[in-house]
Amino acid sequence: MRRTLFAVPNHLTTPTNIEGLLATDIFTLNAPLAATIEESVVHTLNELRPVWDPHSEYQTYSFVRQSQTFPDVMLQSIENGAVPLMGIELKGWHLLSSESAPTYRFTVTRNACNPWDLLAVAPWVLSNVLAGSPILMRPFVKPARFCAEKRNYYWQHERNAKGDTGIMIPSDVGPYPAKSDPISDKPNSDGANNFGRLARYGIMDDYIKAMLAEPVRGVPVKAWIQFYKGHMN
Repeated sequence: MRRTLFAVPNHLTTPTNIEGLLATDIFTLNAPLAATIEESVVHTLNELRPVWDPHSEYQTYSFVRQSQTFPDVMLQSIENGAVPLMGIELKGWHLLSSESAPTYRFTVTRNACNPWDLLAVAPWVLSNVLAGSPILMRPFVKPARFCAEKRNYYWQHERNAKGDTGIMIPSDVGPYPAKSDPISDKPNSDGANNFGRLARYGIMDDYIKAMLAEPVRGVPVKAWIQFYKGHMN
């Protein structure tokens, strides 16, 4: 499945096309386009069935996007009562965002994640920087349970906090919860609202550095961001 996710950028197509965007609005794109891009990723995953199901063992299964609960995408069967095979927490990241890093917060508790569930961040830019269709770049892919465990360990032991580092963990939680189930770990103290910031607890550092160095139309991403920031006022 990891190989399939890495192959998605080479196969993804989307009817979305942006024209007439002001340069000063480049940082506002992620919110309106995130859902469209994530939907396109799901469609592409189903198109890549020969990669993740080479022996045609799961012909009744397909990837389905769901909203407002974890995970964003499930590989599930059309048969009633069938348990999902796996899930993917899928988030888009506009590489030309002013933060120079994903702002997504992952707060799901470890017990809501099956060992084979994945967390994937899909970075994208417009094909002509200020216009065109979204194009995907190499995604960040890690086991979701590992990300939950690493987040909590960082919060309690690695950030050298002086205050309360305790975390309230929900009980009686299992994989593929209902929308109404409480599945988020909650810190006892988080004045800056940083708990769960995926880019803050170390596992994305090398990846983010590499993505900011990626060329877009011959210019590194970080140079585009610096240019646009210099013309925001």
